[in-house]
Amino acid sequence: MEERMTFKVFDDNGKEIECEVLFTFESEETKKNYMVYTDNTKDEQGNIKVYAAIYEPDKDETKLEPITSDYEWKIIEKILEELQEEAKKSVEAMGEDE
Repeated sequence: MEERMTFKVFDDNGKEIECEVLFTFESEETKKNYMVYTDNTKDEQGNIKVYAAIYEPDKDETKLEPITSDYEWKIIEKILEELQEEAKKSVEAMGEDE
């Protein structure tokens, strides 16, 4: 069984929230490392909310930095779309095996 990577943050009211790391990657274009994570809450359409931030994997204490550039958001959105496509194909392939 795959181990979940989690971390805790505090919201504006001081409430502790557990977040789960979905994946991390380094962009060849920006030379930055990104973390995509969720707090497993859902939006109005019932989709799980996903967040992203810049981080430095070599630091002892992980500090998440906000992503402020539209260009960086486009990189992350493209990766998320590719992962969704792969997951969709995987599910469809599993259905064909039955």
